[in-house]
Amino acid sequence: MKTAFSGWRYLWKSQDIRKKLLISLVLLVIYRLAANIPVPGINTQALAQLRGQFSSTGTFFDFLDLLSGGTVSRFSLLSMGVYPYITAQIIIQLLVPIIPALQRMQERDPREGRKWIEKWTYYLAVPMAALSAVGQINIFNSYAIRFNLPAILNFGFTGTLIVPSIAMLFSMVAGTMFAIWLGELISEYGIRGQGLSLIIFAGIVARMPANFAGLMGDVNTRWLNLTVMIVTLVLTIFAIVYVQQGRRNVPVMYPGRRIGNRMSMPVKGTLPLMVNMAGMIPLIFASALLQFPAIIGSYFINNSNATVQKIANSLQNTFSGTGTHAWVYWLLYFLGVFLFTFFYTDVLFTQQNYGDNLKKVGAQVPGINRGAPTQKYLTKVQRRITLPGALFLGIVAIMPYLISLLLPSISGGASLFLVSSAGLLIVVGVVRDTFMNIDAELKLHGYDDSLLVR
Repeated sequence: MKTAFSGWRYLWKSQDIRKKLLISLVLLVIYRLAANIPVPGINTQALAQLRGQFSSTGTFFDFLDLLSGGTVSRFSLLSMGVYPYITAQIIIQLLVPIIPALQRMQERDPREGRKWIEKWTYYLAVPMAALSAVGQINIFNSYAIRFNLPAILNFGFTGTLIVPSIAMLFSMVAGTMFAIWLGELISEYGIRGQGLSLIIFAGIVARMPANFAGLMGDVNTRWLNLTVMIVTLVLTIFAIVYVQQGRRNVPVMYPGRRIGNRMSMPVKGTLPLMVNMAGMIPLIFASALLQFPAIIGSYFINNSNATVQKIANSLQNTFSGTGTHAWVYWLLYFLGVFLFTFFYTDVLFTQQNYGDNLKKVGAQVPGINRGAPTQKYLTKVQRRITLPGALFLGIVAIMPYLISLLLPSISGGASLFLVSSAGLLIVVGVVRDTFMNIDAELKLHGYDDSLLVR
């Protein structure tokens, strides 16, 4: 029988670990408090009316609020969270294998390469945050016009609107950078390496009580909603853990070691390849890409040409997952997640360069030549096992739509099922990584009975 994390009874006794946990908790509380500060100049009455319209007409706010902890629907300073930084990080990672100079720099000095990537990720996060802020403001204002409501924010770069608009833009970008800074503080002084993940985790968890209350609000379907919620949560958590733990162990022969005048026998080992190496990144990146058509459409929502205005309205309806053509959005979302999982996994796997690394230590996959043939063989294996992982992520992404098709009578369940699928994937991953991180800290401080024992 296995006893996991048995050393956790010492968790509060270790002064260093206790300090890290308290720092992480305090910084997360600061983040959640700051999430309630609205953008300056916002029309709170119009925003409340718009939220009321969307509560019964679609999943637009549910989708935007999923990973922000409700900051989007409140139009908070932190409404964009840390996602501009994550998007910038993904873009930089994708550029490294494409640009030979960057690839050579990373191969020549990995530490210097990491510093360069971190620096330019911060630089790129600022314009990404500004673009996201402008798009978000335009989308909200266009929906306010559609529902015959006043503008949420008087935004524009003409006349008397220039100074207030710049102030709004700077405040929203500053909010994003503040969230990133808090995440970095958690990684440095709190739970090591988990800062940004815990910021996202806090936002998702903060929305769960409101989503649960909305799900249980209808007396007629309350027990049906509760039953479906529990079944969905249990099955989704089981599937997430099962897939995330999935490995393909490729046999590897390591050379023997010289002991005195004798040479030991070759050692047989394994190289574990993950079924889902990409993690949650495909979900985030695909959803970010699918927001661009709606953002572009928001610029033409007030166009004098009726045809252009109709196309803009159609783009916003389709790419917010609402209306009669919602299936187009969810189909594109599934395909985007599926394809990007393969693409991102290929990028990560190429960067790890298992073929050359195994060759340097003299290791070999049985029956495969060292170097490039080994890398080609391992890439083929990785792509093969990525297929079920990509399908799984795609199904997780569109689960809210599938649930709405299978059980159309459930009311208010869209946001909860979003959390129980895409959001829950992030929650389970963050909880698992955090537990492993804390367990490693316990072992590092000498609490050896936290090891897994049989």
